[in-house]
Amino acid sequence: MTKILIAEDDQDIRELVVLTLQFSGFDVVSVEDGSLAVEKAQAQSFDLILMDVRMPRMTGYEACRRLKEMDSTKNIPIIFLSAKGQEQEIQTGLNAGAADYILKPFAPDTLVNTINKVLNKAETG
Repeated sequence: MTKILIAEDDQDIRELVVLTLQFSGFDVVSVEDGSLAVEKAQAQSFDLILMDVRMPRMTGYEACRRLKEMDSTKNIPIIFLSAKGQEQEIQTGLNAGAADYILKPFAPDTLVNTINKVLNKAETG
């Protein structure tokens, strides 16, 4: 089963994403901020990480950069979730090492389709 880590500080959004992904057959672990995401990604093995951009303690961008610097986590695809849709914000996320960027609010189908697209791309290299 595909294992996904979610880092999202908004509890309602986090729970909605967890339920959506569990319903779609994914194994899901969630944390509240970027710092915890880095810790959890080092402690467990994940196939993909979904991360909010604006979080307390450590932003999604910073967490992404840290994960991409470590051998144990550098190959895990990261998708950002953000309400900030400006081109500069998206480019910052992609430059930090993200595989994709989903704008909030999003439809559950869009989320699952983007995850599957990124996972397929990661598998085929």
